Amino acid sequence: MPPVTFYFDFVSPYSYIAFKRLHALPPGATVELKPVLFAALLNHFGNKGPAEIPIKRRWTYRWCTWWAKELGIPFRFPASHPFNPLHHLRLAIAAGVTREAVSRIFDAVWTTGAEATEPRAFAALAKSLGVDEARLAAPEVKDALRRNTEEAIARGVFGVPSYEADGEIFWGADAIGFVNAFLADPAALRNDEIHRADGLPVGAARKA
Repeated sequence: MPPVTFYFDFVSPYSYIAFKRLHALPPGATVELKPVLFAALLNHFGNKGPAEIPIKRRWTYRWCTWWAKELGIPFRFPASHPFNPLHHLRLAIAAGVTREAVSRIFDAVWTTGAEATEPRAFAALAKSLGVDEARLAAPEVKDALRRNTEEAIARGVFGVPSYEADGEIFWGADAIGFVNAFLADPAALRNDEIHRADGLPVGAARKA
């Protein structure tokens, strides 16, 4: 079974929900956690985040709140959103990107309803993870996040959360079933009909 890389950003409620569902991957699956800067993905591919389109923002917040409850996942939007997740991403890297560290950062953002970037709360979070806040400005930490993001873009990751397995990218918190099907049998993705869909010509395009 190929290993799975999980690309995420703490600003994304879908990333939080997807992280909480990683247990649904096949038993024994090796998962590498890869924090990336979502804004850089959006900029590179010319996209807008769901929170940047007012009516889509409203829907996203409604849907995530309802879906998390349906899944039995503790969930509460932070006091303001979106927020700048840069320090949270660097904190995860400084803490070794362990499952425990990533989980605690996600929980601090997505279960308390508090302001995600409140300085005292963030300082307490960093301290609880054994990370000196000064380390977040270290070149090796900043470079690791930049490298993660650039590598994700090079591999075709255009949004978060995304999963990568055997060079294939699966996007979205609801894609885990597709990932599992591929891990069980690559023909779930690598088949004639999907290859045909991959190569479909563009029939019409909106004016720029």
